[in-house]
Amino acid sequence: MGIMEKKHEKRWYVAFGLTALVAITGLFWDHIKCATPTDFLPEDAINGADTAWMLASSSLVLLMTPGLSFFYGGMVGKKNIISTMLQSFICLGVISILWIVVGFSLAFGDSAITVNLGGTEYGLIGNINQYAFFDNVDLAPHAKIASTIPFVLFAMFQMKFAIITPALITGSFAERVRFISYLLFICLFSIIIYTPLCHAVWYPDGILGSYFGVKDFAGGTVVHMSAGFAALAGALFLGKRKDANHQPTNIPFVLLGTGLLWFGWFGFNAGSSLAANGVAAKAFATTTAASAACMMTWIFFDRINGRKVSAMGACIGAVVGLVAITPGAGYVTVPESIFFGFISAIVSNLMVYWKKLKSFDDSLDVFACHGVGGIMGMILTAIFADGENASLLHGGWGVFGHHMTALVLVAIFSFFGAIGLYKLTNIMIPLRVSEEAEEMGLDLSQHDESIG
Repeated sequence: MGIMEKKHEKRWYVAFGLTALVAITGLFWDHIKCATPTDFLPEDAINGADTAWMLASSSLVLLMTPGLSFFYGGMVGKKNIISTMLQSFICLGVISILWIVVGFSLAFGDSAITVNLGGTEYGLIGNINQYAFFDNVDLAPHAKIASTIPFVLFAMFQMKFAIITPALITGSFAERVRFISYLLFICLFSIIIYTPLCHAVWYPDGILGSYFGVKDFAGGTVVHMSAGFAALAGALFLGKRKDANHQPTNIPFVLLGTGLLWFGWFGFNAGSSLAANGVAAKAFATTTAASAACMMTWIFFDRINGRKVSAMGACIGAVVGLVAITPGAGYVTVPESIFFGFISAIVSNLMVYWKKLKSFDDSLDVFACHGVGGIMGMILTAIFADGENASLLHGGWGVFGHHMTALVLVAIFSFFGAIGLYKLTNIMIPLRVSEEAEEMGLDLSQHDESIG
């Protein structure tokens, strides 16, 4: 066995050891059901209809990750299909465990690090100890976060968001990243980038939601912008693939993945109401309308620019529409959501075919679709969102300016934070596979599997 093989073996021993440590710690963990009863309501506050809807929504959001696996898997070359699909699918395992151990605490624990602005404390990240190993996460509803459903159900719903976010990034560096390095990166990304953004936007005293007034109904900033800018950083850091011929291998996989994503997105958006109510119904409708408008605009825009109507274009357009409506799904009208889809399709399409962006080799156009789609959704939400002091049209330029400032801060944090994490990961375990492994294909070189 060569020196490199021994190093690889050691890394896997470490990974196995960490998994074993978590499992054994969990076995002997003295689980606390409710240490802070003042934060929780009695169990009879649970609403059966809300609980049923959130169980269904959580399942729908979980389905999105396998859907993304098919969506991405169909876009890559034949020798990298399994590897690409597994990079998405493995998040179901890695991030689920990480979320239970520390992720949920960091995202939704009481603010451990705060900043004082105007005499008020605003949270940056949660208390790592509060919900570690799901301590205090049980049946009693949380009074401030989700008052009509079991707190454990809220934690599981949010887990599905945490799972799909790093999975989205994988499309940017498809066909050239070492698998164990990828596992390390998604753990670091989830802890250092995702959880602070989640806390800042969705926790009651989070700085982006409370101070800047950011309206992010279901994850335009938390999920799509963070993943999009991390994807751009990944494409820049890893460099281009050696093979310049990048042809999708399995378009039916892309169609299947799009269908699963669209279906699951109803849980993603409508479920973010956290209740079986009118807002959920509204989000359900706006999600459908925006995606439909974006898909049709995309294929027509392709045609007037000399490109044929394609299944790939229809699928990408549908997904961009879903991304764009995510932050505003519960805040805008159905007619407005059609415009969300229309304008986002044009902007994202232009970015997909922009030569400068193409030169970075963002393999599956993650930034152009999810990053730009998230940006467009946040800008449009900051213009149209209903409610007092919610947007430009319902609060004025000051409110809009706060949103745009937050947008820039999220972009800077996500991009440069991800660059730092790629560098750190690369120091610990080189990210890029060898030229020989890339030529062989990651299915065989990383997993010893192939589709035949």
